[in-house]
Amino acid sequence: MKLAHLADVHLGFRQFHRLTPHGINQREADVAAAFRQTIDDIVGARPDIVIIAGDLFNSVRPTNPAILHSFDQFRRLREALPDAPVVIVAGNHDTPRSLETGTILRLFEAVGGVHVVADAPRDLVFEDLNLTVTCVPHAAWTSGARPTLTPPRDAGCRVVVTHGEVAGVLHRDAMAVEYGGAVLEPSELNAERWDYVALGHYHVAHRVRDNAWYSGALEYVSPNPWGELRDEAREGREGQKGWLLVDLADDVRVEFRPVPLARRLIDLRPVHAAGMTAEEIDAQIQARIDGVPGGVVDQVVRQVVHDVPRPIARDLDHAWVRELKARALHYHLDLRRPRPHREVGVGAPGVRQTLTDILTGYLGRRPIDAEVDRRRLIALGESYMDQVERELLED
Repeated sequence: MKLAHLADVHLGFRQFHRLTPHGINQREADVAAAFRQTIDDIVGARPDIVIIAGDLFNSVRPTNPAILHSFDQFRRLREALPDAPVVIVAGNHDTPRSLETGTILRLFEAVGGVHVVADAPRDLVFEDLNLTVTCVPHAAWTSGARPTLTPPRDAGCRVVVTHGEVAGVLHRDAMAVEYGGAVLEPSELNAERWDYVALGHYHVAHRVRDNAWYSGALEYVSPNPWGELRDEAREGREGQKGWLLVDLADDVRVEFRPVPLARRLIDLRPVHAAGMTAEEIDAQIQARIDGVPGGVVDQVVRQVVHDVPRPIARDLDHAWVRELKARALHYHLDLRRPRPHREVGVGAPGVRQTLTDILTGYLGRRPIDAEVDRRRLIALGESYMDQVERELLED
């Protein structure tokens, strides 16, 4: 039996200011195109069941184009594969704060053969496939008692689908894990008792165990796409998004199926600018832009420049930077100031605390609720401070 596993589609995701000729945010259109191409590929692969492990939408109130597009794609999928059921489990982005609000995912139950699990855990039994799919949505981990992931008896082939971060199994500095997801202990999965564990929430395809996988996202839809690129490089799939085709034979076989992307994310080699003039920094940036195969037109580009004092930053060729921003879909010149030093004690050199240092120290000491991940909270605070600092440099 073959299973299509995808997650973190994030339809309705918007980013940057470029619009299509039809007035839709360009990145929203890119995400919709990735989903359409994924459906094309799934139809060609002809799996026996399709599973979406959370975050079909980017928001509990998605845009009208996102709703219409997704409805059309599910209807097209069911017409092409009428015998293959579709299972949708709600992720944190699909789940309203109040469960009484309801979820837009219920709309898809109007398409025959589509099964939605949005609040409490539920077993879906597909007798024709000799398959039971245990669905555990985000809300099940965040409200009430923790669910127990135990396969039902006499279930035939047993698959569990859930959405969250499995603690301790990702790279220690994994950058593509979003905030707001439930944290699961590896022991809670009981992976050895299932034929397959389909996971969502981490945006990079990642093997947890031979039979337990994150499928990753279909596009770059997190606040930190540059971190995703680094995580993908560790997995040997830099610049690739896609879904998983899983063969549940005697031995589980997992095939990563890449999805063509509308544009590249280009993280240019950093410039270390200590001691450089503004003209020298401009020349370094120009050389990196000129070295991009295929150019930067309509691409998403970042250039990090370290150790740029404020006066030097103001003297850079900002007119040329504006030209780059017009050519690329998005060009981010990420200017970072040198760490300030002062004299402490009797002539001993020391580092003066920055606002970021003060914030990090405060968040490291402050009492917080037990369910709050302190490491993530500190990283979020640092990212906000870095963003403010860069905006000040570019003004």
